[in-house]
Amino acid sequence: MIALSLVGIGSGNPDHLTLQAIKTLEAADLILLPRKGDEKSDLADLRRGIVAEVLQTAPKVVEFDYPVRDAKTPKYLDGVNTWHDALAKIWSGLIHDHSGSDAHVALMVWGDPSLYDSTLRIADRLKAQGLQIDVQVVPGITSLQMLTAAHAIPLNDLGAPVIITTGRQLRDHGWPLGADTVAVMLDGECSFQHLSDAQQIDIWWGGYVGMPQQVLRAGLLAEISDDIIQTRAEARAENGWIMDIYLMRKRAD
Repeated sequence: MIALSLVGIGSGNPDHLTLQAIKTLEAADLILLPRKGDEKSDLADLRRGIVAEVLQTAPKVVEFDYPVRDAKTPKYLDGVNTWHDALAKIWSGLIHDHSGSDAHVALMVWGDPSLYDSTLRIADRLKAQGLQIDVQVVPGITSLQMLTAAHAIPLNDLGAPVIITTGRQLRDHGWPLGADTVAVMLDGECSFQHLSDAQQIDIWWGGYVGMPQQVLRAGLLAEISDDIIQTRAEARAENGWIMDIYLMRKRAD
């Protein structure tokens, strides 16, 4: 039986690691470390830094290149499933080649494995392939937590619900019904610019939240939408990549 630990590491800032995360990584026999291309080399470097500077033990580290998802697949979910299958095959091969049958394998997950992340689904594919694994999740600080902390705001109004969604959903379906507060992740097209009632919506946006290059904007959507779009484009051009998230709340009538 392989023990597979999916360890949330927040933004990669060592201050965001829990004691449980550190102990789990230190106890691992093997750490799989993804590389996501030259543009996102910062993310791999942060993971390498955790291994070199935070851990008191020296687990074996094996790096691997992430396969690229085919964005041209007509059906979005078909492309994602094919991508996940490819990742599961890579994981399975690395575990087979670099660990014993009773090894403890760990992966460092950006943010937390529960929130818009694929590692748990890929682990399920390993089980479907017949690999005997016991999956453990070590929670990490999410980008949503870091966003609200950076802006010093509560996630929700008193007694009010929050919808967490994606840019694709916001763009295709508009503002979710029944919600005054919406958190949006995975939005590469600034889908907030398509909302018709921007004069009644406050937005709190953050790029690279929790990282040294963190950049924040907040205000009435109608007034700062263009500033966010420009700021995002400039930050992406400077760094070669960007991870951003935002929270929007409708003003009371």
